[in-house]
Amino acid sequence: MNEKAQRFRALHATPALRLPNCWDAASAAVIEAAGAPAVATTSAGVAWSLGFPDGDALDRQAAVDAIARIARAVDVPVTADIESGYGERPSDVAETAAAVADAGAVGVNIEDSDPTDAAVLRSFGEQSERIAAVRHGAGADCYINARIDIYLRGASEKAAQFSATVARATTYLKAGADGIFVPGVSDAETIAALVKAIDAPLNVLAGPGAPAPSELDRLGVARISLGPSVAAAAYALARRAAVGMLEGDSYDEVADGVDYGTMNGLLRT
Repeated sequence: MNEKAQRFRALHATPALRLPNCWDAASAAVIEAAGAPAVATTSAGVAWSLGFPDGDALDRQAAVDAIARIARAVDVPVTADIESGYGERPSDVAETAAAVADAGAVGVNIEDSDPTDAAVLRSFGEQSERIAAVRHGAGADCYINARIDIYLRGASEKAAQFSATVARATTYLKAGADGIFVPGVSDAETIAALVKAIDAPLNVLAGPGAPAPSELDRLGVARISLGPSVAAAAYALARRAAVGMLEGDSYDEVADGVDYGTMNGLLRT
């Protein structure tokens, strides 16, 4: 196992790995400089930065090129969000995984939502084949974080969401996943129950309204992601700055930006 892949796997312990997700090389460099031991991409943020909506609208090559730029910009391990795999066939997913590994990522997230209908999840068998294809394409070193969208998409009756999530997690781990990502759940009781029921590191999506990172540590969560919220906050700042200048009489919104020299110094020629 290569050194970065080994280091990344070891981070899935207590306390939880905290990942403020990046969307380009500059945001990755800023996050690394803040002390992050690894960086994770957000597919939504990457797509937005390249002029596309989230939801498998970005083509594989554009996504891989973005991952390569991010991996080149930092020294810490990189894990990449590959949405549902950028292709319908398992062989397509294997090609994506191989390209992402070649670009420098040591981990991937792959989701089980059907890109043609976000409220529908792929069948157990179909998603298992896609996870196995990631393993085939990316190799044994790659940390596969299998995302289960039942809570996020409301893809099951509320009373059955927990059991359905655990059933999918068990199946995906047998198919070759290393960890399980369950976005859309934020109450401590359910998170604690998922930690106990899933025999693998659990990743949750956090943000305002979710338990604090220290509380998620206490619950046994192995990985905490901010997803697209950092990118969305950056774009909200851009909008406020624009409104302040265009409709107001102020530059206040840009007063606390990263110093030009500091920002320039984070990036490589």
